[in-house]
Amino acid sequence: MKQVTYRVLLNKEPEGGFTVTVPALPGCITFGETMDEVIINAKEAVELYIESLTAHAEPIR
Repeated sequence: MKQVTYRVLLNKEPEGGFTVTVPALPGCITFGETMDEVIINAKEAVELYIESLTAHAEPIR
C-alpha cells in the first residue's frame, strides 16, 4: 500500500477544542476537544475521505 502524507491545518477554537482541515482534500474537516483527540479524528477523516474517493472512482490527490 502506498503511503501518502497530507498537510493539515490545526486551528484552536475560541469556544474550546480544535478544528483541523486538510487543504489537499476539499471539505475534509474535523474537530476534537483535545490535541490527542483531534489528531486521531484527523487521521480517521483522511482515511474515510480517501475511501470515499476510491469508492466513487475519483482521483486521489
